Amino acid sequence: MANEVPDELADRLGYLLKHAQQRLAQAAAPAMAPFGVDGRELAVLTVLAAGAPLSQQEAAHRLGVDRTTMVALVDGLEAKGLVERQRSEQDRRMNIVRLTPAGKDCLRGAEQARADVEREFLAPLGERAAGEFVRALRRLLAAPRAS
Repeated sequence: MANEVPDELADRLGYLLKHAQQRLAQAAAPAMAPFGVDGRELAVLTVLAAGAPLSQQEAAHRLGVDRTTMVALVDGLEAKGLVERQRSEQDRRMNIVRLTPAGKDCLRGAEQARADVEREFLAPLGERAAGEFVRALRRLLAAPRAS
């Protein structure tokens, strides 16, 4: 069956994480389609809306993506009317990226859809175990990288 993990790979963390992420992305895509964004674009909108205005470079750093990828993501969001670039008043070489009113509306709806999909995806674990799982992943990502 497609949902079964091969015995040879059942204890491999990389395999399990990769396939769990793929399954989550497959579930999220149709839920976010009505909003015209995918998971990566939603992450950009989320970071841009989180606080003080950010430059493309600052947003790229927070998301852990390279500059070229960030430019492409912002170009796509700008073409959809969800963000706008403005020259920084402090540094004219830098673009500040802000959500448009349409971007804010999109973020609200797509974020709710994402949260609903994640809740359903994690439901087999139960509420407590799902929370522990997410906290454990946060701890792993916050830990210093092994050399």
